[in-house]
Amino acid sequence: MRNSDSHTEGPSRGTLVDLDAVADELYALRPEDFVAARDRRALDAREAGDQALAKEIGALRRPNLAAWVSNLLVRRQPEEVRPLLGLGEELRRAHRELDGAQLRKLARRQNEVIGALGRQARKLAGQAGHPVGEGVQREVEETLHAVLADPRAAREWAAGRLVKPLSSTAGFPAADEAVLGSRPAPPAAEPRTPARGKGRAQGAERRRHLTEAREEADAERRRHLAAAREEAREAERELRARETEAADAARAADEAGARLTEAEELVAELRERLRHAEEGQRRARAGERDARERARQAGRAAQEARRRAGTAAARLERPATG
Repeated sequence: MRNSDSHTEGPSRGTLVDLDAVADELYALRPEDFVAARDRRALDAREAGDQALAKEIGALRRPNLAAWVSNLLVRRQPEEVRPLLGLGEELRRAHRELDGAQLRKLARRQNEVIGALGRQARKLAGQAGHPVGEGVQREVEETLHAVLADPRAAREWAAGRLVKPLSSTAGFPAADEAVLGSRPAPPAAEPRTPARGKGRAQGAERRRHLTEAREEADAERRRHLAAAREEAREAERELRARETEAADAARAADEAGARLTEAEELVAELRERLRHAEEGQRRARAGERDARERARQAGRAAQEARRRAGTAAARLERPATG
């Protein structure tokens, strides 16, 4: 089983591939991407002249969310597939052999493994951009129960192409019959012998052990469900606390935004005032330069006037002395 990413691009348009390759590509995609990609692949097959393949591709069904999460677990955690299939084989063997002690042991292991995988699948869905709730997680765990009970369901799950979650309502038929005490009626003419009586006593003992194992497994499952519900309640409390924090943070952000707006308006006003002040400063400096230039020119003119006045006075004095 390959560990495909949910955004696998697959074969390029126009490339001929078989149905398994196309299905493997499509069921690695997120549910919302499935239909468009399927239709493109069907079109590729039609344009390549393979009408039969196009029809088969077009018949592939979009997985619902719980089935997609179950497929995601297979594709992202392929190392978990074989151990779970092995556990299913052990459980079915213990049911066939009416091994109560082994069933009790495996039942505890079953609940631990399925709970852990259910939580892991939920985490993977969140990482893939599709957070799911407790309901979807329960459907995934129900699928895993079916995988343990039914070899055919196990093969379907391991292929990573489920379109809907599997059901474990069928359970373990051989074990159910033993628990219920249903068995073929003995032949009427068969004489009762001590050996047959002993065999029946052993069968009754096995059924008693199996019943105890089933009851213990049911109790374990109830404990697991109670723990899951408590975990959900704790998550709900945590969610409410986080929502309160988020609301407080949003209010603080709004208040900070209002203060920022006021500050920005004040900065704009001050910048406008500064612009006017700088313009006035530029005008004042220009006026100062002009005034200083006029003063220099006036000084030169006065100096020239004094020189001319001195010259004229000197001329007036010379005739008087002659």
